[in-house]
Amino acid sequence: MTKVTMVVNGKSVSAETEGRTLLSGYLREGLGLTGTHVGCDTSQCGACVVHVNGKAVKSCTIFAQDVAGAEVRTIEGMANADGSLGVVQQAFQDHHGLQCGFCTPGMVMSSAALLAENPKPTEAEVRHYLEGNICRCTGYHNIVKAVLAASGQDIAAIPAE
Repeated sequence: MTKVTMVVNGKSVSAETEGRTLLSGYLREGLGLTGTHVGCDTSQCGACVVHVNGKAVKSCTIFAQDVAGAEVRTIEGMANADGSLGVVQQAFQDHHGLQCGFCTPGMVMSSAALLAENPKPTEAEVRHYLEGNICRCTGYHNIVKAVLAASGQDIAAIPAE
């Protein structure tokens, strides 16, 4: 067992872990941050996306010890300082970008990373960026609307599906 320390959601944290522990397991079991979901264990679904040093990463593909000392942001860290929903989270709620909610943390994290890189993406760019995230419920239309709304764009022109 090795003690792994990193900054998660702005707080320095440490937990004992085996060398083979994935970041997703470290967050969920080691730190109790269960908002990061594991849907496939094969890096296909995107439910486990977190930000490592500002970049979107599938946390089921990286060992916790490999990000020791890094800054990690999870879905729990996306809320505003007062506890209210962050912009992307609020847009997902307002525009029905979720149904069962299982993929939502990964979708929100990926969407926030996209908006950090490209503050005003087109509909096609949103769809392309989210290709690494799977939702089995929504058909993606409302997810795309939510991302565009979070970017401050007028979504009235997007036809309903």
